[in-house]
Amino acid sequence: MAAYVAAGADEPVQRVITALQGVNRSLERWYTHQLKELDLSQGEWGILSSTARAGEPLTPGHLAQLGHVAPSSMTHRLDKLEERGLVQRSVDENNRTRVLVHLTEDGRELFGRAIRESDVIETQVLKDLDADERLELARLLEVVIARLDEES
Repeated sequence: MAAYVAAGADEPVQRVITALQGVNRSLERWYTHQLKELDLSQGEWGILSSTARAGEPLTPGHLAQLGHVAPSSMTHRLDKLEERGLVQRSVDENNRTRVLVHLTEDGRELFGRAIRESDVIETQVLKDLDADERLELARLLEVVIARLDEES
């Protein structure tokens, strides 16, 4: 920190950025460990979580867009998830040229288990903050994220 300040950086800004980077690194380590235990890659998790959040079947093309990957990469990921019984592809009844991807019961269960396990850790991380402090922290981080999104 001292080197950044000596070079002309604003100390409070550097403390915030350093703290955010530390939180990000720590959470990434934990999430990476969790995905390994669930035998999922980050891309496969993206498919499960995107489909679960959508609440409806999605096309492979839409999933590829959401995951920022080529359609061929999405096909490979879907093949693996389908082999494990976590997703199922079916022909859209309204448009027979379109394929839809939806979670199977096992896929929904794995998604729910991952979320419940994450919630335990995330709650533990925030246990020293009361409800009002958590809400204020969330609000402040949302402001920072919005500014980052505007700048990129």
